[in-house]
Amino acid sequence: MIPIARPQIGEEEKMAVLEVMESGMLAAGRKVREFEEAFASLIGMEYAVATSSGTTALMALMNCLGLRPGDRILVPDFTFVATANSVLSAGAEPVFCDIEADSFNMCPDEARKALQADPAIRGILLVHLYGLPCAMDEFLDLAEEYGVLLLEDAAQAHGALYRGRAVGSFGQASIFSFYPTKNITTGEGGMVLTKDPDLAEKVRLHINHGAPRRYHHEVLGYNYRMTDIAAAIGLEQLKKLPDFNGKRQENASIYQEELKGIPGLTLPRIDVDCEHVFHQYTIRTRERDDLAAYLQAEKIGTGIHYPIPLHQQPLFRERTNENQSFPQSQKASKEVLSLPVHPALSEEELAYVVDMVKKYYQ
Repeated sequence: MIPIARPQIGEEEKMAVLEVMESGMLAAGRKVREFEEAFASLIGMEYAVATSSGTTALMALMNCLGLRPGDRILVPDFTFVATANSVLSAGAEPVFCDIEADSFNMCPDEARKALQADPAIRGILLVHLYGLPCAMDEFLDLAEEYGVLLLEDAAQAHGALYRGRAVGSFGQASIFSFYPTKNITTGEGGMVLTKDPDLAEKVRLHINHGAPRRYHHEVLGYNYRMTDIAAAIGLEQLKKLPDFNGKRQENASIYQEELKGIPGLTLPRIDVDCEHVFHQYTIRTRERDDLAAYLQAEKIGTGIHYPIPLHQQPLFRERTNENQSFPQSQKASKEVLSLPVHPALSEEELAYVVDMVKKYYQ
């Protein structure tokens, strides 16, 4: 079976973990601080706070922005549920926005309509879906024009660039995830990045039971800390990120060349202003379910990210305005299919995937 994801853990990561285990310091310590500093440097942000997952990174960030009941945050309708859940966790309400058909990212024109219609929107929470950067120039202009926060969920976009600048460095704050399927992993883990030292300190308190030092609890907080074991893995993975992303891009370029021109198959958008890091290589087809079943029978793993738009999730149905429509999000949810693109793919495996997709359409 060719899996949709295959985390690459080498001897370097194993030795780094063993070193931490032998040190006796397993919880958050020196390795976490080193990882925070290294990752902040990579993205170009001044402050970084490591967390136990991408979800806790989102929750910590949203809970430290000073949101009040009645505040609303604009989020894409087509993404993983944690993006919207984090808004709810802070006592605010998510406002869903439709996506662009060819990028799967939040549509700037639809975002403008939402901001015009709803003065309670306090921020825009973008998602750089599948590793493709959002239209950052347009969203920076929108945030300035309407005086709202610009936040980035870059959980799937480690090392992605928009006009030469790393995603995660544009807004007031951003988050990343290090789940095993991501471009680099710590097993589980996340990171909050910001330019604001006060916000960074609030996040650090929030993930540490609200305590600046042991048993002195100044604010409500939780244990969302990353361990030194996870950080040790992350430090080694970070060294490999350029090679990992380069291999993903190489695999994607082969798909782009070999699968182009197949009727009924839409390939990912390649934007000259962006460096796509292909967390997922996601095609579109009206025959999605049949193609997925065919590939599964041929021992090729695929993924559907995401089969249900957020506004249709039971959790959010009653929170969504009945007059709103999300045609692009709904259509995408019925057509998207991700093919294996991870750096562990062999040339033979990649060629086999190409051959099987072509065979299906013959």
